[in-house]
Amino acid sequence: MKYVGEDREAPMGGPQEELATGVRSDHSTRNRVARSILDHGPSTVAELAGRLGLTHAAVRRHLDALAAEDVVQAREQRVYGARTRGRPAKAFALTDCGRDAFDQSYDKLAADALRWIAAREGGDDAVLAFARARFAEQAEGYRQAIEAAGPEERAEALAKALSADGYAATARSAPVGEQLCQHHCPVVHVAEKFPQLCEAETEIFSQLLGTHVQRLATIAHGDGVCTTFIPKASHAGASPAPQLSTATHKASASTAGRNPA
Repeated sequence: MKYVGEDREAPMGGPQEELATGVRSDHSTRNRVARSILDHGPSTVAELAGRLGLTHAAVRRHLDALAAEDVVQAREQRVYGARTRGRPAKAFALTDCGRDAFDQSYDKLAADALRWIAAREGGDDAVLAFARARFAEQAEGYRQAIEAAGPEERAEALAKALSADGYAATARSAPVGEQLCQHHCPVVHVAEKFPQLCEAETEIFSQLLGTHVQRLATIAHGDGVCTTFIPKASHAGASPAPQLSTATHKASASTAGRNPA
C-alpha cells in the first residue's frame, strides 16, 4: 500500500529502508517490527519508525503485511489526561498468533501437568502452591540485583532481571509510584487457564521489592501488557526485600491475574 508523500518521513539520522541494497530483507525487517512491539508493547507507526530508523511508509508497509498474516492488529491508542485535537493515533499490538511466534514454552505439556496436580494433589490450592514454589525458585536469581540497587532503582533492577528471562519488562514512573510492565509472557496460554501463576508472580514481586504491589492488568486476561503498580518508597517504606517464602501475601495478590477495571 502506498502512502503519498510519506517516503520522505525518515527520522533524522536514521537509515531509509527504501535505499537499502538488499542487506536486510523484508522478512527480517518485519521480524524487527514485530520484536519491537513485543519489547515495547502496543506501538504507533511514529514510535516504530523512531525506534527502528525506518520511514513511516516503510513501517506501514510491514505492518500491513504482518496484519495480513495475523501477527499484529490495530487498536485505538489509550489517551491519558486531556485529549488533543484530531483522531488518536492507532497503536499496533501483537495478536495471540504473533505472540506464539516468540513462544517456545511447551504450553500443552505444562497445562496437562497442572491439571494432573489439581486432580491428584488438592485442586486449586495445590496449583497455587506449585506456582509459588516455582516463582520463588526463579526469583532467587533476581534477588542479588535488587538488593544491590537503591530503593528508587529496585523496580528497574527487577525489570532488567525479568527481561533476561524473556519477559521484555520495563519500569516507568507513575503517579505516586512506578509501573512494572511485562510486554511478553512466556507462559501466557497456561496462565489463561491457571490464574494462580499470575497470583504467585505478584506475591513474589511484593516480597522481592519489600512493599505492597498491585497487579493492574495481565496479558493472560486479554490486556496488551502485564502491569504492576509499585508505590513510592516514601509511601510504602524502604525496608530491604524480605526472604522469599511461599506464604500468602493477600494484599499483593488481591488483583493478580485480572484487570480490576
